[in-house]
Amino acid sequence: MTTDTLAPPANPTDTDRTTRPARPGGRRARSAALTAFTWLVALVFFMPVLWMVLSSFKQEADAASNPPKFFFTPTLDQYAAILNAGTGEYFLNSAIATVVSTLIVLVLAVPAAYAVSIRPVGKTQDVLFFFISTRMLPVVAVIVPIYVVAGRIGVLDNIGTLIFLYTAMNLPLAVWMMRSFFQEVPKEVLEAAQMDGASLMTTMRTILLPMVAPGVAATALLCVIFSWNEFFFALNLTAVNAATVPVMLVSTMTSEGLFLAQLSAASVLASLPVVIAGWIAQKQLVRGLSMGAIK
Repeated sequence: MTTDTLAPPANPTDTDRTTRPARPGGRRARSAALTAFTWLVALVFFMPVLWMVLSSFKQEADAASNPPKFFFTPTLDQYAAILNAGTGEYFLNSAIATVVSTLIVLVLAVPAAYAVSIRPVGKTQDVLFFFISTRMLPVVAVIVPIYVVAGRIGVLDNIGTLIFLYTAMNLPLAVWMMRSFFQEVPKEVLEAAQMDGASLMTTMRTILLPMVAPGVAATALLCVIFSWNEFFFALNLTAVNAATVPVMLVSTMTSEGLFLAQLSAASVLASLPVVIAGWIAQKQLVRGLSMGAIK
C-alpha cells in the first residue's frame, strides 16, 4: 500500500508578499519628497538672484549691513540714480550690437547648416570641427592682435567692431545648433518638394524654415544672451561711444563709498531684456532645445 506524500500548503503570507502591488501611499511619499528636494535645489540657485532684487530696493547702508537686513523700507532711489546717470546710451549700444549681430548670424548660419546637414560634401566633418575649434580659443589670447588691428584701421570704440566680433563669436555655435535641427527634417519632404519642381529658395522659405522655426528661435535666443552679456571685448575695445551694459555695470563700482544697492539695481535693469526675451520665446525655446532629443 502506497501513500501519497502531500506537499505542505504554501504560506499565504509569502503569496501575498509576491503579488501585493506597491502601496500608492509609498509612491506619493517618494514623489512628495522628490518635489520638495527639487524646490529646495531651485531655491538655492535662485536665492542670489532674489537677494540681488531685494538689495536693489534698499538704501546703500541697508544693503551693506552686516548681518544682512531682511526688513527694510523699499525705495526706488537706486533705480532713479541709474536711469538719471545717462545709461540709455549703454542700453542702446548693447541693443544694436546684439540685434544686428544675431540677425547676421542667422542669415549666415541657416544656409551653412543646410549645406553641412542636408547637402554635405567632402571634408564636411573637418569644416564642422574647424567651426567648433574657434570656440576653444581663449578670448584673452586674441585680444592683443585684435586691439592692434582695430587701432591701425581706426575702429576702436566703434559699435561696428563689436557687431563683427559678436558675429564671429556666435556663428560657430549657431551652425552646430542649426545643423542638428535640419537633420531632423524628413528627407521625404525635401524629395517631394524637389519632384514638384520647387527651387532651393522656395524649399527653404516654405518648407524648411517653418519646420525648424523652434530651432531658429532657440539659436537666436542663445546668441542674444551671449552677445548681451559679453564683457571682455566691450571692456577692452570701447571707451565712451560704444560702451555696452556690462561696462556700465563695472562703472557703478567705485573705490570710495558704498555701491552694492546701486549695482544691484543696475544688474536688475541689465537682466530684464534677456529675461523678457526668454519669457516671450519660452515655448519656441523649449521646442527648439528638445528637437533631436528623441530619434
